[in-house]
Amino acid sequence: MRKSKITALFLAAAMVLSMTACSSSSDTQTSADTTAQADTANQAQSENTESDSGTEAASDGETYKIGVLQLTQHAALDAANEGFIAALDESGISYEVDQQNASGDQSTCQTIASKLVNDGDDLILAIGTPAAQAVAGTTEDIPILVTAVTDPAASGLVESNETPGGNVTGTSDLTPVTEQIDLLKRILPDAQTVGILYCTAESNSDIQAAMAREAIEAQGMTAEDFTVSSSNEIQTVVTSMVGAVDAIYAPTDNTIAAGMATVAMVANENGLPVICGEEGMVNAGGLATYGIDYYELGYLTGQQAVKILAEGADPAEMPIEYLASDKCELSVNEETAQALGIDVSGLE
Repeated sequence: MRKSKITALFLAAAMVLSMTACSSSSDTQTSADTTAQADTANQAQSENTESDSGTEAASDGETYKIGVLQLTQHAALDAANEGFIAALDESGISYEVDQQNASGDQSTCQTIASKLVNDGDDLILAIGTPAAQAVAGTTEDIPILVTAVTDPAASGLVESNETPGGNVTGTSDLTPVTEQIDLLKRILPDAQTVGILYCTAESNSDIQAAMAREAIEAQGMTAEDFTVSSSNEIQTVVTSMVGAVDAIYAPTDNTIAAGMATVAMVANENGLPVICGEEGMVNAGGLATYGIDYYELGYLTGQQAVKILAEGADPAEMPIEYLASDKCELSVNEETAQALGIDVSGLE
């Protein structure tokens, strides 16, 4: 393998020397002062490297071992994962990644967390609050980054969001709950009772539910909690909301997000609009949201990883980071709006 890599590099260099025009473009993002010859050589090297998940490091050539524990599979967490990997790729560091998914099971989170720690990874990314709590409870030595966690401090992951103080830092997916409830009121001005649908097993959901209750009451409406302890209860609980509420608010709860197709099936068939915490839930059948971009959130986390691995940054001194407000966007499911007979044309 090394022989073919060296041959590719010599061929790439020869091509550059023989060309009088600009060299061909490279998929690898380089710094402004990188020459065309080095750019082409790096491309050839990347194309001939099968063992690395990222681009070849431009510094000391060290390959970092990164473990990823994702709580479950749904659009938001998947996007955060993709953004994280994209940031690593674009940084130019060399890495190997071990992707693990707990399928929403807390005991599986703990098993995977122990595996990643025992593997001696250089850094672990935990996506989702239960995943983050499992990893943080397993090691105090390996740097841990968390993402898609509403409030790391309130979830017991760091001493404070401003100064984490240990081996854990990362990014928060704190959503604009107040703005989302404002959106609900704009779309449904006659709504009186709003059901807040979330899973009691997730601390991030408790935080958002409390924020939603305050925002709902500030709008002169009544809030009622409807909770599940697992995905098996979603259909029964949503069915119980029919006739009891005028609308449903579902925050960025991982259990509800993963089961959003079931939520939408029951709610839409019974004329219950669902205002969601994030875009993936809208795409799965919810009515609308004003939320953050999880790909950008993951990308921000990936940039933190590069600082820790390649620049020696200390997680204890790295504040929890948040996406800027301009990263929040309005998302509307036109098909759902039509099925519910709701005019959303004025929202654009």
